[in-house]
Amino acid sequence: MPPRMRFLFLGPLLWALLSLLAAVGLARAELTRLRDTFDTDARIAHRLLSQRAAQHDAVLATLNLLQPGADGSQPQQRLSAVYPQVLAVWQRERGQAWPDADLQAADAQSRVLGRAVPVRIDLAQGRCVLLQHGEPASHALRIDLRAMVPWSEWPIGADAPSRVSLQSGGQTFVLQPGRGESATALWPYAFRKVLASPSQPFEVVVERGFGWADLPWGRMVGASALIAALLAAAAAWWRQRIARRRAEELLRLGQVARLNTLGELAAGIAHELNQPLTAVLASTQAARRLLADEDHDPADVPLLRQALDQAAAQARRASDVLHRLRRSVERPDAGRVLQPVALDVVVADTLHLLEPESARRAVVPQVLAAAAPVVVQGDAVAVQQIVHNLVMNALQALEQVEAAERRLVLTLTLDTEGEAGRLRVADTGPGIPADALPRLFEPFFTTRPGGLGLGLSLCESLAQGMGGALAAEANPPRGACFTLRLPLMSE
Repeated sequence: MPPRMRFLFLGPLLWALLSLLAAVGLARAELTRLRDTFDTDARIAHRLLSQRAAQHDAVLATLNLLQPGADGSQPQQRLSAVYPQVLAVWQRERGQAWPDADLQAADAQSRVLGRAVPVRIDLAQGRCVLLQHGEPASHALRIDLRAMVPWSEWPIGADAPSRVSLQSGGQTFVLQPGRGESATALWPYAFRKVLASPSQPFEVVVERGFGWADLPWGRMVGASALIAALLAAAAAWWRQRIARRRAEELLRLGQVARLNTLGELAAGIAHELNQPLTAVLASTQAARRLLADEDHDPADVPLLRQALDQAAAQARRASDVLHRLRRSVERPDAGRVLQPVALDVVVADTLHLLEPESARRAVVPQVLAAAAPVVVQGDAVAVQQIVHNLVMNALQALEQVEAAERRLVLTLTLDTEGEAGRLRVADTGPGIPADALPRLFEPFFTTRPGGLGLGLSLCESLAQGMGGALAAEANPPRGACFTLRLPLMSE
């Protein structure tokens, strides 16, 4: 899959995964914070209710110690003004009996336990009665459970979703109803703890449910947008990095190509000049032989012989210079170290380098590779230069046909004998004229206006230098096909 396609597929997937992880992390942090706040408020509510329950015990103990006032007034008559939750105060004098059997039984129990005891618990009405035995009098309090809540200090707001209730013996009294979401919430949470008073064994139950509305959607969306921005910045940086590396690789490959082209050009010039220089040498030598004839004017012979000797020497010198130039610029095939070269890797690297050129021409190269990697024996730079030249030639040829008809297929196979690897580059361009095929690899021969005619000649020379071959043929019904054959790497 091309790098661009991989990014288009993996980019949104990575964004979705990171956004999901960030959303889960933010949601867990927010739920933890809400639960900690809920737990703190519930503990404060429990402490306040326990303090009120302890006040009831203290009030009963104090009443048992107080005596009637000098004017005959009873202290308990003023309790309701101080403690609004105390609805009524009952008293039993020494020698008297309580009017109800349950109060009488509770008095006996209180005398044994030495503390206040609950007598009547009616959570449906929000009422309970506490009784404590004393001498000379015993007292009982009728308490309004709702009024015992210190609302001015209550930590849970009236519009809060938390539900607060007192439970005892299967009965429930709701102090604060909340919003009724606990039963249907996605994440229910409850706090349960008995009041710190033996006389009032009520369990304080605070319940709250957490749902979708409690999640930090704003921060989650913000985190997702931030991740998208960071990924976009990273993708832009990565594209710039790839483009810079592609440009550097193309520059390096271009420098190698220019050097090889210069060598091919110099070799061609040396070849072309060597023939006339040879003719000059032959002519001067013939003239020298003619001048050696005794029939010529004897006075001119020494001068002519000297001039011809100098011409011959200069011709030999020029020939030697061109010969040395050709040797210096020719590729040192004998000294090249051949190494294993994976053709599929070279093809992938070349297509990556030429990806902008392919995209500009609306061409999507198709690679048909063998089941096993094709590893040949050659020079990696030379092989890459050949493949680069062939693919670039195919892309330039495809410019001459309609975009819908442009096809470029690179096929990697082994030859029938299994001794060489083959790369076949086929396009659906205008093709090569039949009369041009035999001369296609000649130096300075080209069918493209403005071309030097050295590219294919150089590629053929590079292939032959590695023990391979480069061939061209038509690609029916239209187009051209070039086949590079290189020997496989020996075991």
